Formats: sequence, C-alpha cells, structure tokens
Amino acid sequence: MLLREFVKQVRSALNMAAILSLILGAAVITAQVPTQHTDLDAYTGVYQYRNGATVAIIPKNADLVAIIGQGLYPVKRVQGDEFRNGPGQSVRFQRNGHGVVDGLFEGSDFFPLLSHEVPSALAALLVPATPGADYRSAEPPDLRDGLAVATPNEVGVDPKILDALTQSILDERYPNVHSILLWKDGKLFFERYFYGYNAATPHELRSATKSFDSALVGIALGKKLIPSVDARVVDLLPPAVPPYKNLDSRKEKMTLSDLLSMRNGLACNDYDPKSPGNEQNVYNQPEWVRFAMDLPMDATPGTVAHYCSAGPHIAVRIVEHASRQSVLEFAEANLFKPLGFSGYRWPYQTVNTNSNTFGELFLRPRDMLKFGILFAHGGVWQGKQIVPADWVKRSTTPVTKIGSKTYAYFWWHQNFSVHGNGETREVDTILATGNGGQKIFIVPAYRLVAVFTGGNYNSDKDTPPNEIMPEIVLPGILKAVPHPAKK
Repeated sequence: MLLREFVKQVRSALNMAAILSLILGAAVITAQVPTQHTDLDAYTGVYQYRNGATVAIIPKNADLVAIIGQGLYPVKRVQGDEFRNGPGQSVRFQRNGHGVVDGLFEGSDFFPLLSHEVPSALAALLVPATPGADYRSAEPPDLRDGLAVATPNEVGVDPKILDALTQSILDERYPNVHSILLWKDGKLFFERYFYGYNAATPHELRSATKSFDSALVGIALGKKLIPSVDARVVDLLPPAVPPYKNLDSRKEKMTLSDLLSMRNGLACNDYDPKSPGNEQNVYNQPEWVRFAMDLPMDATPGTVAHYCSAGPHIAVRIVEHASRQSVLEFAEANLFKPLGFSGYRWPYQTVNTNSNTFGELFLRPRDMLKFGILFAHGGVWQGKQIVPADWVKRSTTPVTKIGSKTYAYFWWHQNFSVHGNGETREVDTILATGNGGQKIFIVPAYRLVAVFTGGNYNSDKDTPPNEIMPEIVLPGILKAVPHPAKK
C-alpha cells in the first residue's frame, strides 16, 4: 500500500473513532498523523540492505526515517540528496537519467531501490495510534496468561493520570513509545500499544536481552552446571584452538563475575568508537566470542567498568558449553516455558551474518512484564522457584558504576527524584534497558513493575521512559502509596 494512501486511511479511521467516542459520551483521545513533505516523497520506498535485509525510507515532518526490521532511525538532510544517519554516516540518494531516485549510498555501499511502495505494516510505525485500539481507561483484558488484571482505581491510581499519559504519547510529546504496561500489587492495571503494535507483537529488546543472559547464568549456577561466579572465564569456555591471542596473566585471571559486572579488563568499550572491542567492530567479525576473547587487555579485571556488549556473548557461550544446549534450548526449558512465554524469537548466532539482530531476544511486552515480576518476587513464579533467590539478590545488587550510573550483573540501577504530596522522594529502580526505549523497571518500594518498548533507536530522543517514570507514573503511584514499603 502506498504511504499516502495508508495515512489517508488512518486519518479517516481516527476521525471515525473520535466521532464514535463523542456519540458514546466517552473521553476523546486524539492522535496526530505525520505531516508529509512532497519534496521528501521522492525518497519513499523499500531498498535492498545488508545481509539480505531491506530498509524502508519514509518522510516524517522535515526528516526521513529509515526502518530496518522494527528499528526506526532518523536520517537528516544536509543538502539536496545528501543526508546523514544517526551515527553521522553519509546517506546519499542516487537518481537515474530521468531524475528518479533508484538507490542510495550509505557511506561507500550502494543499495538499489526495490519498490516505491512501502508496506502498510511499516508505515504504521510512524503513526502513534494503532488503528482499532481503544485508548480509554479500562481494565486490561484477562488473557489467562498468568497475569491478573485490575482497573487503575482498584490499585489506587487515578485513571485521569493514565488518560493524560496516553494522550501525551498520541501527541508525540513522548515520541515513538510502542507500549506501556504497569503492574502493581499483583495486578496489571494499565496496558497500551501504539504505532501499529499490539499485545501479540514480539518486540526486539536490544540490550535489555543482557538481563535475561544474567538470569540464565544464575539458573546454570543453581543447577551446578557452572561452579561459581569466581571461576575463571578461560576455564568455563570450550578449549580454545588455537590459544587466545593476547593471553596474559590478566586475561587468565578474568572471572565470570568480572564479565557480568562489565569489569572484564578487555579493550572493549562500546562508548568509545576507537576501542578495538567497540560493538560495531565486534558485529563485523566472523565469530564474535572468539574475537572478543582475542582482544588485548587494557585493565586488570575487576577494577574498571566499561560497557562492553561482547561480554554477555561470552557469558552466554559459557552457559551453552556448561549445559550442552543452545541458549534458546536452555532458556526455553528453564525460563520461557515455566513463565508461559509465547511468540518469542531469539535468533542467537554470534556471527557477522547476524549483525542485523545483534543476537537479541524478541518478546511480547506481557512476557517482559512476567520477567520483571519474577525478579520482583525473588525468582518465584506461581509458587515455583525459577531463578535461585540468592541469584536474584546478587545479580541486582550494585557492584560498580559505568559513567555516572550504577551497575550490577547485567542489570542497572536508576534513581528518580519524584515530586508529589508536597515532598520529593528518591526512588530506586532495578532496570533492564535497551537501545530505542526497551525498559523493564522494577520498583521494590512501590511494589511496581513498569514495561516500555519503543523505537527511538540511535536517537537524541531515546529516553521517553526515563521522563515518563518521574513525571507521570511515579508521582501517580506516590499518591496511591504515600508510605513506601520498607526494604
């Protein structure tokens, strides 16, 4: 379906929804559709991309948006047919002899135009309101999936606050938020989906996958498949043939604990583009784990923390070697099936042909919520211990800092200053987080778990949940629970 036809249909559907709401006397929640610029329409289409993938280019407001898989990436004009993507790389569109765009260059790589038409499912990712969705405050549906439901009033939260939150997403005050789920006191009381997503759609987790990696390590430890977090990494991995490069006494002493806390000592820093182990360098390699273990050391393990996405891949390889199963097989048997996950995908291969998915996990937001609840309940789900209780505590206990933020074992801690009831409170949250706005917040003091998914990849607006939590969600909870639980 052509993009302009899709936008016309969505606008018509939204107008009809507003009319019906007025007739029924319900609260009217409206949505904006993207303003299209004829000048930019020339670039609209689906192009070939790397490793057999495609990239869709769609105008929105004064910019272009590139869609790869589920990811939305801003592309800003420099001049004429010259643009730049989020990391600053040149994107130049090519025109044929008739002046019609027929391909694009990203850097020096050329990708031909496949079609001027963009599938409606991709175009929907730019429109906040999901057609057919009911955005009025109501109890989430009971899907009999292990999640009890309630109305906001039943857990003491003013539904008007949640209506205002919904409207702010539709108005794009907080852009590209794909879903919000709020659970408190054992009940899911708020569940909303935007931008074409729904409860059945698995969402990419990006680096929030790391917290699942941590849980699998804990399960393997609980099963005595791995002796200890103090065991040496070189002893836990399959025998290296040939031996690892740059193998000095520091690398030999690196422990599993050092890996989990991002203090592995390897020359691996995703925040430094010049680092040999920067994730962009890793994903281009034939085998990521081998490449990571061959990196030189730049610190004594256990002393300095750098965010290193290669570390979790090493930890997962340890789980696979210890269990003699693929990570998906191990996760299905010990985590996914016990929690009742469905519709998930985990295309986990640590090779450069998998660079489009980064080895990440794809989960439905309700299953992300179950994982958060599992950790909020000490590793117990429906009366059964899934993750060892001591691991839940240990893996979420602060160990170090990465920059100004507190880090545990592939889990973060994030503190919010929350204003409400005439006072300001500091609220600590345990956080799984990924690029684009994938978040699982566990808030022990308020018996709250909040899940967000989003599409703000490589964007300067990638933190809407970090604003929504202190500005809307936590103040609303503060009114419902004036006296937080003691630890």
